[in-house]
Amino acid sequence: MHTADSWPIAANMLSFGSTTADGTPNVDAPAESWRSQLQQVADLGFTEVDPTDAWLSIGELSDARFAELRTVLREAGLSVPSVSTTRRSVIDARHGDDYLRFGHTIIDRAPELGAEVVNFGFMQALTPAQERALWFWLAEGHHDDLSDAAMYDLAVRRIRELADHAGELGVQVSLEMYEDTYIGTPDLAVRFLQDVDRENVGLNPDLGNLVRLHRPIEDIPTMFEKVLPLTNFWHIKNYTRDEDPATGSYATHPTPLVQGVVNYRAVIRRALDLGFEGVFVCEHYGSDSLGVAAINRDYIRGVLRGAGR
Repeated sequence: MHTADSWPIAANMLSFGSTTADGTPNVDAPAESWRSQLQQVADLGFTEVDPTDAWLSIGELSDARFAELRTVLREAGLSVPSVSTTRRSVIDARHGDDYLRFGHTIIDRAPELGAEVVNFGFMQALTPAQERALWFWLAEGHHDDLSDAAMYDLAVRRIRELADHAGELGVQVSLEMYEDTYIGTPDLAVRFLQDVDRENVGLNPDLGNLVRLHRPIEDIPTMFEKVLPLTNFWHIKNYTRDEDPATGSYATHPTPLVQGVVNYRAVIRRALDLGFEGVFVCEHYGSDSLGVAAINRDYIRGVLRGAGR
């Protein structure tokens, strides 16, 4: 059982983007570039990192380059409890087969990194409108077709395929909740998980993805109550949220965990009561995202201590 001090709380590498300053994709960048970025994580006191493929796709690295990454991680003193995939849906119309193949490679490499869980989702590439928006969630993005039974069945089959592979290696799979996908609401996520029907598959209740939307949402504590019993991994972030019923307007903004509309002290304690023992990955958008992630890490450890862990 994890204690507050030993609980794996990782930094997400999203804030560094997928390219170097000169535009070189990180998968092609020299190891020294990776080292520089990972050292910034370590300098903030992190001992764990999630090398999301939005930063560096370990599923696309050659064996030699993967060995370089492991060396850099070791030298930075960083362990890898989880690996997240981002905007690489295995049912993407153009690239789904490639993303499925990359997913299998990530699962194969997870034990070499010491990762206990690999995170998948059905969000897809940002649209041009999302790329132009101040915050990408303010513009309309990809929608899974909830009426397309054949595509839904394909999604279930491909997650089962990944889960069965992961199960052979003792790795868990987590499914990231994201708006307008097959796991875009608590009810949809629970249903999808039941349809996948694999013991090593759980939910990533990244409800910040829903809280930030400029649209009506379900009651926040009710949403968590539906998904926390099935949670095995957690991208955790918070937002302010304001709704004006007189005008129908919304305003949301990224914020440290302690300041947002979600009461994470209550939500984390509830998750613990339900048996959660998974990895936390701290995410944040805007400002000094990595610095806010460090603040959130310390907040989570404080909540865990207060809960007797």
